[in-house]
Amino acid sequence: MKTAITRQQALELLKKYNKEPFHILHSLTVEGVMRWYAGDMGFGSEEEFWGIAGLLHDVDFEQFPEEHCKKAPELLSEIEAEEELVHAICSHGYGICSDVKPEHVMEKIMFAADELTGLIGAAARMRPSKSVMDLEVSSLKKKFKDKKFAAGCSRDVITSGAENLGWTLDELFEKTILAMRSCEEKINREMEE
Repeated sequence: MKTAITRQQALELLKKYNKEPFHILHSLTVEGVMRWYAGDMGFGSEEEFWGIAGLLHDVDFEQFPEEHCKKAPELLSEIEAEEELVHAICSHGYGICSDVKPEHVMEKIMFAADELTGLIGAAARMRPSKSVMDLEVSSLKKKFKDKKFAAGCSRDVITSGAENLGWTLDELFEKTILAMRSCEEKINREMEE
């Protein structure tokens, strides 16, 4: 999968419809995570596509929360997004706010990792370091079991995401922590600009 869209076009579209720093941070995080997964899963040549899908996955969420994943195709048409990119973005809400099923491994990873990045980010912010760099799977598992912690992060979505990939939760946790470590510093710099 390739995309003709540049990261700059994607970022401009994201920022046109998203002003909250938290939403920008989340989108940059999912972008970085997806870029890491592209390499890890042997799809390095598709890193740009995976990253842009991650960057734009919530393009419609801030302004159109009731139409999340339904309004996205219209917004994505502003930058002439390919059908594969629109499908990937809409599929991350499968069974929640979309009937577009994740089919490609990339779509399955984005479905699984999207919610999980929120949980990992919340767990990292509780640490003295405020960083994912020293967050271990064992700590994350404790937070995952505590339903009151980061209650907005759906454990059911994370669990079914791991199952769809044929992975254990531990595998998904470990890989996604590594993915977030790979991009934390770059994202922090970009958020300061």
